[in-house]
Amino acid sequence: MGFGDILDEWERSTARAYGKKKMARDARASKEERAPQGDDAAPREAQRGAPRAQDDPPRANPIDVWLRRHGTVDKDEAEEVAVVSAAEERRRLRAARAEATIDLHGCNRDEAWALLESFFADALRRGLRKVLIVHGKGAHSEGGSVLPSLVRLFIERHPRAGESGHPDGREGGTGSTWVILK
Repeated sequence: MGFGDILDEWERSTARAYGKKKMARDARASKEERAPQGDDAAPREAQRGAPRAQDDPPRANPIDVWLRRHGTVDKDEAEEVAVVSAAEERRRLRAARAEATIDLHGCNRDEAWALLESFFADALRRGLRKVLIVHGKGAHSEGGSVLPSLVRLFIERHPRAGESGHPDGREGGTGSTWVILK
């Protein structure tokens, strides 16, 4: 038996699953190979019609099976799609109507701050993405507008407040501010 024969035998034996039945069949096959073969002495496996080891169908590679079942993911392509979808999501949120509104008219600074904190906590708990804060323009305040600057300060300091802006005139114009929540 040469090195090539040994290598071929090794590849045949490692190419398929190995269990108790396979080990028993291989043991029987090796005994039959060592026994003298005459004209009327046929191997038992051949008499039963069982295929010989070299006639066994090829087994699937486990890695190929896994890849066919689960597929592969191109991380670069997925990242590009995620970037595009995030930009599209921001565009969609800017154009969407607010999911919740709070009106701060008539509140002083402390009351407005406390109301904003509870409003944001509730909106985040409910999973809302865009809220509207109606604060007025401050035209009737003595000493200038208080609430618009307070709302702007609150948005800048709140860790979950994202992009903000003023809606069109039908929804309050500069007397209200929309906020996209992170």
